[in-house]
Amino acid sequence: MNSAGKDNALGTHVHLIGIGGAGMSGIARILLARGVTVTGSDARESRAVTALRALGARVETGHDAAHLQHDGEDPPTVVVSTAIRDTNPELAAAREQGLDVVHRSVALAALTEGRRLVAVAGTHGKTSTTSMVTVALQHAGADPSFAIGGDLTVSGTGAHHGSGDVFVVEADESDGSFTVFAPSVAIVTNVEPDHLDHHGDAEAYHAVFRRFLDRLVPGATLITCADDPGAEDVAVAGERAGFTVARYGRSATGAGDARLLDFTPDGTGSVTRFRHAGVERELRLGVPGEHMALNALAAFLAGVAVGQDPDVLLDGLAGFGGVQRRFEFKGRVRGVTVYDDYAHHPTEVAATLRAAREATGSGHGRRGRVLVAFQPHLYSRTRLFAAEFGEALSLADEVMVLDVYGAREDPEPGVGPALITDAVRLPDEHVHRAPSWEQVPAALAGLAADGDTVITMGAGDVTVLGPEVLRELAGGDPA
Repeated sequence: MNSAGKDNALGTHVHLIGIGGAGMSGIARILLARGVTVTGSDARESRAVTALRALGARVETGHDAAHLQHDGEDPPTVVVSTAIRDTNPELAAAREQGLDVVHRSVALAALTEGRRLVAVAGTHGKTSTTSMVTVALQHAGADPSFAIGGDLTVSGTGAHHGSGDVFVVEADESDGSFTVFAPSVAIVTNVEPDHLDHHGDAEAYHAVFRRFLDRLVPGATLITCADDPGAEDVAVAGERAGFTVARYGRSATGAGDARLLDFTPDGTGSVTRFRHAGVERELRLGVPGEHMALNALAAFLAGVAVGQDPDVLLDGLAGFGGVQRRFEFKGRVRGVTVYDDYAHHPTEVAATLRAAREATGSGHGRRGRVLVAFQPHLYSRTRLFAAEFGEALSLADEVMVLDVYGAREDPEPGVGPALITDAVRLPDEHVHRAPSWEQVPAALAGLAADGDTVITMGAGDVTVLGPEVLRELAGGDPA
């Protein structure tokens, strides 16, 4: 086995099916940085695929058993995600050939071996919080390795093989696979039922977080949001298990906690006063929303837990530039500002819309309205949370709901945009079923006026519409 294999429990050759996805491409980046031979395939070309090829990966478009050929190379370890179906020809061929097949989370856990692991879990806020931990530690000179489910706005990447002894990961609970990690520091931002297509019911969803708690290494630190009932349940269980628990939020009262004292919106950012270890401190952020300030407090506590200076961490957080697709600024034309956001759960939708009102001053003497084009993600989630989506979207002034983005699911009879539009508590003239996909940008541009904010929102391909809205606002010319 060559030197690459010695630094990588997955072997000297790794093949990733669906390599262009956020999580998979991050693993590929780290493997490449460690000198591992990386091959893979994806259904389509993308910027992520192009970037991986430039780094030395061999990536094929489309899925074919022939892509597993390894003439003159070691047989590959094959990495898959939950999104890859058993009928995928490469997965089927790998099993027929007796190749090692591992889940994405298992592969990522293998990459963290030998490093202090900071794992960020929770229903909402994982990507932003993981990113904040990373940026704060980078500012402190720690050079952590990291794997995030989104790209940092400043660096444009969501993964890095660092020289430091800390590895920061976004620990995804959607399929329960985050229980493969063994964290030295674990953050649980909140626990609110989601992904019930996999977990079945709320109790099973809560139970997987208790199993995650069982994976913490002896002497680990658990960081939880004191304002969230589900996270508080995890904190209590953590204390019973003998872990050090640090809480953050308005309800946090312990000496090692970060208690939020005051939150003040400041343009497209905020200023937060909080108390930690008997000292009152100020946290400045360049991204809007109290939910983002809470995420930053979690990141602050994680940095403290791995031994970094509190003042240096706060300085690093002040420079946090955001994450792509998390209230990401896309442009401004004719006084209309366009953002894109990944929110796809009712709580996330509500938090983003509240942040939009704070950032724009809507409702505080200014005339600008908030317009949202929402693309539901998954038929099961739409069916289960239609009423909650309607309630959350009612925080906007104009609502347009697109067709459901099914992703890994097949359509369900009777499950569509109408379930959500019927639940929105706004006058009918302000609630719109999206026209055909091609007509959405023009329709949004037609609704918007000087001073308004338009947000394209959802976990699907709605993200591509922001630039098109800007072009429509500019009269068809590039924004």
